[in-house]
Amino acid sequence: MTTTEALPAEHPARLASQRSIAAVQAKDKDAWLALFADDAVVEDPVGRSFLDESGLGHRGKEAIGAFFDNNIATVEQIRFELHDSFATGDEVANVATIHMTLPGGTTSRCEGVFVYRVRDDGKLVSLRAYWEVDRMMATMTQA
Repeated sequence: MTTTEALPAEHPARLASQRSIAAVQAKDKDAWLALFADDAVVEDPVGRSFLDESGLGHRGKEAIGAFFDNNIATVEQIRFELHDSFATGDEVANVATIHMTLPGGTTSRCEGVFVYRVRDDGKLVSLRAYWEVDRMMATMTQA
């Protein structure tokens, strides 16, 4: 399985994850932010990292928007390769590889599990990304 279209979207969390992936790949900040509840949190990756020094996540749309500006918008191209997806309750866990092309042509790959949780109206309340910074950094290749 290599695309999000390969899985049925009937589960609300899976549908939200597919919309999130599409917005990120299109680098459409407005569409991405519209998917989140006002008090949502993005932990990408979960825990402390150079992307989140506190390890508490990016809480609320303003902080999530800043995360987009500082991380997603700075990447020239992002492509998700979805390997599997498990939807249950109000969550979906996607096993995926994210392929990135950085300014100047450097490429990187991020393998992980990406967990999306929605509330009853389908809005995302959390996005938790489980991936290891060192493993991602080890995949970087210069253009």
